Amino acid sequence: MAIEVTDANFDEVVLQSEKPVLVDFWAEWCGPCRMIGPLVAELSVDYDGRAVIAKMDVDTNPGTAAKFGIRNIPTILFFKNGEVADKQVGAVPKTILASKIDALL
Repeated sequence: MAIEVTDANFDEVVLQSEKPVLVDFWAEWCGPCRMIGPLVAELSVDYDGRAVIAKMDVDTNPGTAAKFGIRNIPTILFFKNGEVADKQVGAVPKTILASKIDALL
């Protein structure tokens, strides 16, 4: 299962991670977010121990979403060494997300 990150624990979970991190910025009311949610959950199993897979609800955590300029959801940010290394906006196939994680491993 993907880790739920918040404004409070974002730095610790994402920016201080020694592994690559995928963060899915989503909201409950977002249709495409519900489409991509199961893919993110599958990736959390596929990359267990190799990468951190996280989700952040933009409605309850507006600070971090604003900090990274999240204007459209779903937006997925890929972090490596505490920096944004890649970005994907909108719903895409799991293979695209996996290839972006693989590039950071």
